[in-house]
Amino acid sequence: MGSRSPESTRPSVFWPLAAIIVPIVSLIAKIRIRGGEKLPRDGAYVLAPNHYSEFDPLIVAVAVWRIGRAPRFMAKESLFRVPVLGAALRATGMIPVARSSSASAAKQTLKQSAELVEHRRGVIVYPEGTLTRDPDLWPMRGKSGAVRLALTDGIPLIPMAHWGAQEIMGRYQKGLSLWPLRKRVEVVIGDPVDVSDLQGRAGEASALNEATTRLMNAITVLLEELRDEKAPAERWNPSTHGQKETGRLDS
Repeated sequence: MGSRSPESTRPSVFWPLAAIIVPIVSLIAKIRIRGGEKLPRDGAYVLAPNHYSEFDPLIVAVAVWRIGRAPRFMAKESLFRVPVLGAALRATGMIPVARSSSASAAKQTLKQSAELVEHRRGVIVYPEGTLTRDPDLWPMRGKSGAVRLALTDGIPLIPMAHWGAQEIMGRYQKGLSLWPLRKRVEVVIGDPVDVSDLQGRAGEASALNEATTRLMNAITVLLEELRDEKAPAERWNPSTHGQKETGRLDS
């Protein structure tokens, strides 16, 4: 997959984590990655995957590490206040979610985006904000957190899709289905979503909606390739089905 980033070759807190997590996940899942060269080896990026299993963040993290970048996620702000866990999140450079569309949230997004560029880091943001509510596990309506970060400083916005983690842990399933070991999980990374015409408009609802639509379309196309079937013509919207979007990782 080409040369690895200094993030994975230079000693850091990720090394001991990877030494524990990668072998365990690799025993459970046989991860096949396509398009890994599309994730920048250096510099900031926003990586946006689909989300249908509580297990899939581990798939995404291992895939990103294997490609050569440090897997940093957006995490709920409240987790940063938990003793020990909060310190671990800060030590690994995880990013607290900017809540709502308030002025303070906008300032937080500006700060987060600038820090990604300054430190040449990437971040993984689930644009759906929580596990998809679509009955067939297709991506549902997206939220604006990923595109807000990308539009603020012109950071590459990269779609990602994966499929197979539901055989290890289904949506809302308690516990893992471990046998047989090494269930196949396919991961594909797409070309950056072109939002250059919306650059600098992270504060405009119309620009955020358009960029989010482009991103969710790109993720869905990748997932269609993996599943070898077409997604529904209309994307699932929880609010129209009386569903609450709890456990949000994005806003």
